[in-house]
Formats: sequence, structure tokens, C-alpha cells
Amino acid sequence: MDRLRAHARSYHSAHPFHVRMNEGTLSPEQIRGWVANRFAYQEAIPVKDAAILSNCPDVAVRRRWIRRITDHDGTEADGPTSGGIEAWLRLGEACGLTREEILDHRHLQPGVRFAVDAYVDFARRKPWVEAVASSLTELFAPDLMAERLAAFEKYYTWIEPDGLEYFRNRLFQAPRDSEHALEIVVAHCRTAAEQDAAEAALSFKCDVLWAIMDGIDHAYA
Repeated sequence: MDRLRAHARSYHSAHPFHVRMNEGTLSPEQIRGWVANRFAYQEAIPVKDAAILSNCPDVAVRRRWIRRITDHDGTEADGPTSGGIEAWLRLGEACGLTREEILDHRHLQPGVRFAVDAYVDFARRKPWVEAVASSLTELFAPDLMAERLAAFEKYYTWIEPDGLEYFRNRLFQAPRDSEHALEIVVAHCRTAAEQDAAEAALSFKCDVLWAIMDGIDHAYA
């Protein structure tokens, strides 16, 4: 477990663009560029999770893991305005973007698209436990979300407060999800080879998130 947690050092919270964001020095154009590009990742999360489900033979795991999909896609019972993808679209609108320009990916940078596609492909091709291990970046997410929410409320007051709902929701969703993923990895990765594979999967995910930030930073720095 310590080996996995050590990857906090390479989490994208340390990326220069993220640091500047939390310091409150980004312009509205830079914030909008980040939101528009990050949407490609948000949109891919339930697709990635569906890929993990399709490879997972464990009914108990599937029953819990599927909640990640409904967290992002919403549910029919909760209506069309539910879910994390909808919340991210509202964040974009609160920043001054239109839904159309977010959904049609007109601002999406090639490097960001490549990194997101690589992550979905990883979840489809790799053994399901390794794909689960790659999601353990969520171990580091609650601190990042708390810092980001505080920074947006303090420095980016031009953004409508209701648009920050996504960040607030992830404060409790990420710890719940990472706890489940960690249970799976600890239970299934018993040998040195399995533990190495899990750590490599987490390292890969850190690289994906860093590459996304690199693409955004290159376009909007």
C-alpha cells in the first residue's frame, strides 16, 4: 500500500498548470481551456468503467463498481440533469462556455485526446484488476478537490458558485471509490508480480493525467 501511495508525488496536482490554478493566477481564458479539455476525460470515465465491468467476472465487484457509471452518467430516475458529466457541463457554462462548444470538442487539444484515448484503451485491454489499480489516483483526489474548490471560491469569483457542484460531489465520491478499488487490489494482488503490475497501472494513470495537463498547458500557458 505504501508503494501505491508513494505515487502521490507524480499526481497531476503538482503540475505547474495546476499549481498556478490553485494559486489563483490563471486567466478566464485559461480556466475555460482547462474546463473544455478536461471534459474529454470526464466523458470517458463511464466508458472506462464500463470496459472494466465487461472484463470483470466478479458479481460483487460489478454490483459496486457500476455506481461509478451512474455517478457520471446520472440515472433515468434522477432525470437528465443528474450525474457528473452534466455537472461538468454546468461548470463550463458557469465559466462562460456554451454546451455546444464543450460537447463538440472544438477546443480539444491533440495531446489531451491521445491521453484520454490511451486510458480507455488500457481499461479495455488490460486484466480487470490492473485497470482497477489504475483508478487509484483517486486516493489523492480528495485533497486536490478540497484545494481546488477553495481556490475557485477565493480567486475565481467570476464563476457562478452553482457551477462548482462537481468538485463538491467528488469530495465524498472519490474517497468511497478509492476505498473500494484499494480493497480489490489488496485482495487480488498477492504475488510480487501482481503487485508490480498494479503499481505500474497506477503509474500509467498518473502519466495520463500529467499528459492531459501538459496538453492544456502547452495550448493556454
